[in-house]
Amino acid sequence: MQSAELDQVSVDVTDGKGLKLRANGSIVAFDGFLKLYREDTDDKPEGAPDEDDNRMLPPMSERDPLKRQKVDASQHFTQPPPRYSEASLVKKMEELGIGRPSTYASILSVLQDRNYVKLDKRRFVPEDRGRLVTAFLVSFFEHYVDTGFTAGLEEKLDEISAGSMEWRKVMHDFWNEFSKAVEQTRELKISDVINALDEDLGPHFFPSREDGSDPRVCAACGSGRLGLKLGRYGSFIGCSNYPTCQYTRRLAIDAGEEGGETLKEGMRELGLHPDTGDQITVRRGPYGLYVQQGENSEDKKARPKRTSLARGMDGENLTLDQALGLLSLPREIGLHPETKEKIEAGIGRFGPYVKMGAIFGSLDKDDDVLALGLNRAVDLLAKKMASVRTIGAHPGDKDVVTVRKGRFGPYVQHGKTVANLPRGVAMEDISLDEAVALLAEKGKALKPKGGRKGKVPAKAAAGDAPKKAAPRKAAAPKKASGTKAPAKKAAAKKAPPKAAE
Repeated sequence: MQSAELDQVSVDVTDGKGLKLRANGSIVAFDGFLKLYREDTDDKPEGAPDEDDNRMLPPMSERDPLKRQKVDASQHFTQPPPRYSEASLVKKMEELGIGRPSTYASILSVLQDRNYVKLDKRRFVPEDRGRLVTAFLVSFFEHYVDTGFTAGLEEKLDEISAGSMEWRKVMHDFWNEFSKAVEQTRELKISDVINALDEDLGPHFFPSREDGSDPRVCAACGSGRLGLKLGRYGSFIGCSNYPTCQYTRRLAIDAGEEGGETLKEGMRELGLHPDTGDQITVRRGPYGLYVQQGENSEDKKARPKRTSLARGMDGENLTLDQALGLLSLPREIGLHPETKEKIEAGIGRFGPYVKMGAIFGSLDKDDDVLALGLNRAVDLLAKKMASVRTIGAHPGDKDVVTVRKGRFGPYVQHGKTVANLPRGVAMEDISLDEAVALLAEKGKALKPKGGRKGKVPAKAAAGDAPKKAAPRKAAAPKKASGTKAPAKKAAAKKAPPKAAE
């Protein structure tokens, strides 16, 4: 059976008064197999619309008169291209010549591990940190983040591995250009970098409003301009009228009334504590919003009680009961049904959590730390209990002894002392007495985060001892000779007589 012949046409229809309509589709020039079978009508789901490229038009020629029969009004919105998935991103990198099959997995993992992007419905969505890093690199190192440069360097590396290019020349050329680019940024001030990022990321952090008003107008003073700022605690969004206006907010998109963290005035009084009579306020600090009981006193040691707001809480709509609940944290939820240990909920450095002994579990974004029940708390702790097991209290100081899964195998921990389990011993098999004996025999102190820096003074101190001791040994011959060289020779001359004796 012969193939069908179709002509792709674009038909313009006009009424002669300026109205012009266009239709794209195909006209059958020769039926062929379409005489017996039409895929578009046999396999198409019922009610599905025709696509422009597959739309079949009746035979027509130029200037044919047309008769209007029926007019259907339909609205079409242009959709943005879909965000990259893991597969589509790898495909795009292959098209651009970036990376190799052995590096694609590490590239995707680094993007997520460093919180540059997040996976939402299997699609990569850029995070604010990723936008900041990208804006900085594009503003000051545009050449080195260009896909063409990366693909070209990949090709050179392939030629080096094949032996057709000298690696020293490639490195020399790269370093010459890169060192010049770095040299150009040395004279930059912090304000120059912030201004460049503010201009580049302004449309993202300050999206246009439906009413047409300026999204950068300060919500507190009404006259200042909001922009990116840099403080001792990192980047944030602040008012240009500082210090007169101290309005700030986290470096995030302004979501308007649903933003969750507003507090335009910087502080709001909620009421008095029912027991103590202290004033309860919600305030804005360098780390976000928090509630405070009482005021600062002259005694610096007696600080008022404070608790951070959980994510999703609105400072403008926070009630006194909610604030009192936050100030009462950590709160006891109940006893674990199996271990009979106390379970508590609170807000810590990394957000809301549940705790049982030395085991902590983070709450999900939909969990309310003030209303979390026992069943949900047990479920959250169950995930952590698979990697942490509480053995009991140490007989010496009654502190908790735990066994944990580590990078190099299971280990027991008591305070800041740890000891690896012997090979072949499982986490579930070790007892409290065995753990205490193991800690006493092989326990080592946990290294602090700045352990590498802390070693420097120790080395310097160790190196100072021989330096101080050397002048003392050379002190006696130094008096006779007056110079270092003769002193060394005199010491050498004394050796033969001693040997002869």
